Amino acid sequence: MGSQLELNRNNYHCIEVEQRELIFHIPSSALFELDGTGRKVIDFFEANGSGADYSALATECPEGELDNTIEELRSLAILRTPGMVEEAKPAIALKSVPLTTVVLNINTGCNLSCSYCYKEDLATPSNGIKMDYDTAIGSIEMLLKESPNQPRYNVVFFGGEPLSHLPLIKKVIAYCEERFGKLGKLVDFSMTTNATLLNEKTIAYLDQHNVGIAVSIDGPKALHDKNRITVGGKGTYETVAKKVGLLLNNYRSRPVGARVTLTTGVTDINTIWDHLFNELGFAEVGFAPVTSGDMPEYNLSNEELAAVFANMKALGQVYLEAALRNENIGFSNLHQLLTDLHIGRKKTLPCGAGVGMVAVDHAGGVNLCHRFTGSDLPLFGDIKQGVDRGALNQFLNERVEKAEQGCNTCRIRNLCAGGCYHESYAKYNEPTKPTFHYCDLMRDWVDFGVSVYAQIMAKNPSFYDTHITPRGAQQ
Repeated sequence: MGSQLELNRNNYHCIEVEQRELIFHIPSSALFELDGTGRKVIDFFEANGSGADYSALATECPEGELDNTIEELRSLAILRTPGMVEEAKPAIALKSVPLTTVVLNINTGCNLSCSYCYKEDLATPSNGIKMDYDTAIGSIEMLLKESPNQPRYNVVFFGGEPLSHLPLIKKVIAYCEERFGKLGKLVDFSMTTNATLLNEKTIAYLDQHNVGIAVSIDGPKALHDKNRITVGGKGTYETVAKKVGLLLNNYRSRPVGARVTLTTGVTDINTIWDHLFNELGFAEVGFAPVTSGDMPEYNLSNEELAAVFANMKALGQVYLEAALRNENIGFSNLHQLLTDLHIGRKKTLPCGAGVGMVAVDHAGGVNLCHRFTGSDLPLFGDIKQGVDRGALNQFLNERVEKAEQGCNTCRIRNLCAGGCYHESYAKYNEPTKPTFHYCDLMRDWVDFGVSVYAQIMAKNPSFYDTHITPRGAQQ
């Protein structure tokens, strides 16, 4: 009947969805339905352990099915020879940095004074340090020099408030459109803004140049004004809502998303989503919980964070019901998870920071990402000398090594890869340490996402063609 075998419990996770037996293949982030024979094989090895004689199962299974199932499970590395040691992941070696995105921190100044802001180089408008034109263009040229063979590039404007340095934005866009155009390359632009400086003329310009826009807004007035205030301490909801209305009525190039920051006392996901999606009209709403900011009074407690995930699952049920009607309600946290599952994403690192993307500060220093500008984390080069690949190699491999120590048996390792570097930096003062403080909640969230994915695939698979596949192709 074949050699002795054992289950590789690190490579699968069984889940039941509406009385269907499914198996989540962890290495590929793929989902398979277990037939009767598959269930019998899994149950047998889970009960009997390594090296058990499974030949008796042949009498319980249709002819030929047992051998086929065993071979399928072996090909997926769910079954393996007892004692087999999995190969260690090869070290990351950045002989070249495949950059496609550069984030320009064009002004440390901001016209707001949001109480929870993580930006360590943030300043008031009068004290803001603006990036000069030469530094911005040097950043673009560094991007091209480091990775000249990419078909498409992204330039992100960040702050502070990026629209407080609109003249530079316009000059950079003009330069890039000509520079990349001559090379036969595509270039995209995007920004995150508090929306307060938008007007009809600026919106028309952003629309004309296809600049992607995300707006920082925290929900209805009572929630938004709790933390998103002016330098003088006044709430900003009325101004932001008015400017958002102007934006959504006049900007047509791309869907506009809302980015919500969740702090202590703010866990009502559904109310926030309903206001931003149904009342204000954003195309997408994404939620970012604060668990490890420098100011502990704004961090969600463990109980509040659990409530956030529970409420995200409740909104996920609304998403599911809409998806079965072939509608997308713009819940971007779940939408991104379904995209990762659909394309079979397999992460070694949590994001593109330091690999596909770097951030340049006002002085031309290369930072791991936009959240680290102004922090004590050492730079990874500068626009004149280029990216310090040696330092990046060391940093990324240290993260992979630490993640392997704690994540190599986790069922969501290829979807999480240890979590956000800055979250770890804020929590542990160590960006290479994975975000272990909410692993259980993340596992439960991914299990929920797998269930939603399976239900949509069974009842309305065309949803993926309409709403998921186009998004995956852009990533």
